[in-house]
Amino acid sequence: MNSRDSFLNEFRGPTLGQNTIQSSEEEVFQNATLRPILKLQNDLIVLVFQNYVNQIKLPFKDFTVEKKMSSIATIISKDIQLQNTLKGIVIGLFTTEEYHYYSKTISNSNKRIKAMLIERLQSQLQLL
Repeated sequence: MNSRDSFLNEFRGPTLGQNTIQSSEEEVFQNATLRPILKLQNDLIVLVFQNYVNQIKLPFKDFTVEKKMSSIATIISKDIQLQNTLKGIVIGLFTTEEYHYYSKTISNSNKRIKAMLIERLQSQLQLL
């Protein structure tokens, strides 16, 4: 393992969530890689989303909680440029081995990343 990979593994911290013998490779990837990265990058993810909302002049703060929740899901799902920016924030902290796995499972991994980003932002409405 090269020094960058070692650094990233130490920097991100431990696996979040439980992996068992029955866990699929995707679940292990999610818990060992995606969750720690999303936790580490949380402040940046929130800031990028806030900046996006401000750029498009969306009166997000005036929305009801339900409208905010649905807006987050809609924005993340439909705006490809924002999706790519947020995915880049995550992918940039992959080790080379994790990137190789990601490149083989890109469609499913992207769906997981998108779902986790939506869930993370929705759970932090007070910051938005």
